[in-house]
Amino acid sequence: MAFQKQHTLKEAISFEGVGLHTGEPSRVVVQPAPENTGIVFVREDFSPSVEIPAQVDYVVDLMRSTTLGMGEVRIHTVEHLLAALVGMGVSNARISVWGPEVPILDGSAKPFVEAIERVGLQPQKAEQQYYVIEEPVHYQDKQRGVDIAALPFDGFRATVMVDYNSQVLGMQLATLVRWEDFPTEVAPARTFCLLYELEELYHRGLIKGGTLDNAIVIVDRHYTQEELQRIGGLFGYPDVEMVPEGVLNNTPLRFENEPARHKLLDLIGDLALLGAPLKGQIIAMRPGHAANIAFLRTLHKLIQKKKIIQRFQRTPTSQNVVFDIHAIRRILPHRYPFLLVDKITHFSQDSIVGIKNVTINEPFFVGHFEDNPIMPGVLILEAMAQVGGILFLNIVENPQDYWVYFLAIDNARFKRPVIPGDQLVFKLDLLQIRRGICKMAGKAYVEDKLVCEAELTASLVPKKTIHGESGSASGHSNQSSV
Repeated sequence: MAFQKQHTLKEAISFEGVGLHTGEPSRVVVQPAPENTGIVFVREDFSPSVEIPAQVDYVVDLMRSTTLGMGEVRIHTVEHLLAALVGMGVSNARISVWGPEVPILDGSAKPFVEAIERVGLQPQKAEQQYYVIEEPVHYQDKQRGVDIAALPFDGFRATVMVDYNSQVLGMQLATLVRWEDFPTEVAPARTFCLLYELEELYHRGLIKGGTLDNAIVIVDRHYTQEELQRIGGLFGYPDVEMVPEGVLNNTPLRFENEPARHKLLDLIGDLALLGAPLKGQIIAMRPGHAANIAFLRTLHKLIQKKKIIQRFQRTPTSQNVVFDIHAIRRILPHRYPFLLVDKITHFSQDSIVGIKNVTINEPFFVGHFEDNPIMPGVLILEAMAQVGGILFLNIVENPQDYWVYFLAIDNARFKRPVIPGDQLVFKLDLLQIRRGICKMAGKAYVEDKLVCEAELTASLVPKKTIHGESGSASGHSNQSSV
């Protein structure tokens, strides 16, 4: 079901019920949306209404569900509805919500899927964009025993393994090998918890809307009737009785491995927060919402990095070059004789590595120790700062619209001279970003030997705000351009 075109709903669909965790009534209307809208939640019970895109940047809470927020506004438990939309191939939808939480309904995505099947999909003209896994990506939380990996794959495949050290649950595995199977093999799997968790969740203010009709409760050990009555009484079920199968309610499991399938459902719903369908294979051991989103944020950073690189690096490069000199000239405003970076070999959210090849033809050698040419220390720092300035690509969408200014150079140390024939390797790590102020720790090496180190503080200044002002671009300020 890998659509080439974007799709939306043919008609609106609506749902009413209570939220699993808040216990408050809510109403949801999922409406068709124009091309390239993506999936957007709207809290209609605020004036004015508040729009919250279904994107990982807006995740604000992960306590037993995925919560999106903007400011003080929250929408809880979005994962089942998102899984249904993605699983059925919906690219664009506007989800109006009256209430703090998406209704839990029967605890699965089945009611949402059935409603989508009832109204059908409307093809749109725009091409469907996919996030393609081109190299393995791994997330691990050793303390929780969590491992999640994304691998290259032409399509989408997901496998979830869970092990709760429980005789009732045991080790379970669930796999989705093609989207066509999602409505019948994954969507009907209901949310679940272990009986011993109920009291803790209740006293933490969660599962206020939980009932034996919208969740599976797993009994993992023997409980006395008094214990069962006490726990059941918290939720209005004082006469509850344990059944031999280890499931508290008498409703049979829909699948033998229903808990694992529900974990797969949650994972698919959380992956929807990338903002576009994924092409790749996901393998997850003991996933949960916190781990899913941590993994997703890792993926998101890589996706953003790829977008930035594609924007400036327009021609193929060797494997160890991120930006060549042509891309650097598109990023930095510097020109001969003051462009002091030749290539960038590493670029991430919080670190960068750049190269400067030092030759005898450098113009500064003409006047700087002609018989004993040594690269001026201030120009080593300038080159370091230029490399660091490229890190600002992660902060602003249009870096060419900004000047980057030095605010401070701290703890500068020069360890050895730099001479013609040396290759300077600059490594900078981001220390802090706050309100357009960036602090970086920089080191410069020649053949793995440290030649210079410093802490650099710089500021982003929009070009349109400084033209005509004194003390800025004209050079009358005590700040230096990077």
